[in-house]
Amino acid sequence: MTDESSDGLSAHNNTSGLNNNDAQGFLGVVVEGSLTQGVEVRLDPGTSVENVKVGTFVTIQGSQYRFFGVATDIALGNSDQRLKHLPLDLGDPFISQALLGTVAYGTVSVLPNLVMPLVRGDDEAAPSAAKTIPPQFSLAYSASEADVATVFGQEDDRHFWIGSPLDMESKLCINLDELVKRSIGVFGKSGTGKTFLTRLLLVGILQSGQASSLIFDMHNEYGHGGRDSDRGIMVKGLKQLFPSQVSTFTLDEDSSRRRGSTPDEVVRIGYGEIEPEDIELLRETLNLSDVAASSAFNLEQKFGPGKWMEAFLDLEDRAAVFDLAAEIQVQPNALGSLYNRLTRLRRFGFLVKESGRAAARIIEHLERGKHVVLEFGRYGDDLTAYILVSNLLSRRIHDAYVRQKEEAEGGAGKEPRPLVLVIEEAHKFLSPSVAPQTIFGTIARELRKYNVTLMVIDQRPSVISSEVMSQVGTRLTCALDDERDIEAVLAGTSGSRQLRGVLARLEPKQQALIFGHALPMPVVVHTREYGSAESYTLLTRGPMRESAAGNDGSPDAAETPTETPEQRLEREVAELFQQ
Repeated sequence: MTDESSDGLSAHNNTSGLNNNDAQGFLGVVVEGSLTQGVEVRLDPGTSVENVKVGTFVTIQGSQYRFFGVATDIALGNSDQRLKHLPLDLGDPFISQALLGTVAYGTVSVLPNLVMPLVRGDDEAAPSAAKTIPPQFSLAYSASEADVATVFGQEDDRHFWIGSPLDMESKLCINLDELVKRSIGVFGKSGTGKTFLTRLLLVGILQSGQASSLIFDMHNEYGHGGRDSDRGIMVKGLKQLFPSQVSTFTLDEDSSRRRGSTPDEVVRIGYGEIEPEDIELLRETLNLSDVAASSAFNLEQKFGPGKWMEAFLDLEDRAAVFDLAAEIQVQPNALGSLYNRLTRLRRFGFLVKESGRAAARIIEHLERGKHVVLEFGRYGDDLTAYILVSNLLSRRIHDAYVRQKEEAEGGAGKEPRPLVLVIEEAHKFLSPSVAPQTIFGTIARELRKYNVTLMVIDQRPSVISSEVMSQVGTRLTCALDDERDIEAVLAGTSGSRQLRGVLARLEPKQQALIFGHALPMPVVVHTREYGSAESYTLLTRGPMRESAAGNDGSPDAAETPTETPEQRLEREVAELFQQ
């Protein structure tokens, strides 16, 4: 046996103070590295390079600290450059066995993110950010389930089980308190599981009681139910899982009933509720010039707030439009273009002459602790309708929250319940040219000043304003192909160069790179299952109900911790009508 091989084995055997699980998970020893680039671990001869994957957790036993990190790259090396040029007799297995681990070896690049207590069970020394690196010849191991629980916490009312680390069965949890403090981003190309990941996050927020959520459900996937296109089945939405805690609003009552859903409220929006700012936001989808879009402000000045749009659309013909253009000193063709585009909005059945008080009704449900899903029905395929309704309602709700927050600060009332606004196709609201004009851009910049944050869902994060992206506290990223999108997601993140390789190697389904305020370090997660009867039981039972549930594990064996007798009655009535 060679000296190098003996050294490796002796390092493996020198595991005093470590349990058998550590010894079984031994990977190798640290040979070089830096704080910014991470450390390189030379694999032990007994560890196959094929058994180590990018994204897996690694612990390193230093002399003063235990380091917890993630594998960011895997490579093959050799100590003799002639190995690449001299032919080998691979017909003799003894030759390859003799060279492996000595002249030829594998290495793993590890980015140490945290330092942990040197002695397990030392609760007083919580994991903290690594500001140093382990010395050379420190022993590296595959992280154990106990290590994962120490770093990410155990499932409880503050920690939600989002999935499992790669090649591990342990539950990896996110901190719900930190999750809702700042805006959240869910990114990934089409078909990578963004919707399922978002459903899980919303279940966690609902169970924790940390905030209410208002979901602008473009494709009717979060309320009553949605379709799993991969498996060709329908899966339950939030309303079916938590009927007493979720209210469904709809713009299209006929669509809801065809899908077997009974909405709590039907949304109607008055023409008088539309403001010139809403029209400016629709400039791209309506194909309006800047001059035409800004003409809405002239119309408001002429006819008055709340009256301008209906008065404008009531004009009889193009001649009347041109006469009005001369009166308000607007370019006639621009005003004519605005008239033609706005008449298209009349096809939206949810637009009516009288105000529907939709925003006020949504606020009433939110104040009762409900979570609201606004389904768009057939209008979800029309981006103009989605942008108009989402921006209009969010602006009015935000205004109400600002007033309530200011009254609370003055001692005249209580603070509004924290709210998470969920929007899809977020780049349409938050591009650099549009974000300054939308309420969503304002909310992102305000952080949590008025108890309102965002959850943005998008497949093109590179199109979202960099200022807005910098305010996204927790990012959950499924597979992305475009280099600009990858760069946008990782911008401003420590270790972004190493994480780029991790993100590029995500599986196309059920994997996500998660990092930010809700986690102590970046992590690749295999997201938990959603769509089976067992998954529904686990989701509705929740961490606080597991011990109280019946032997069959049914969710009816115990009640939701936050469920009041009034909510219980409402849930049971809703379940009765769904049968």
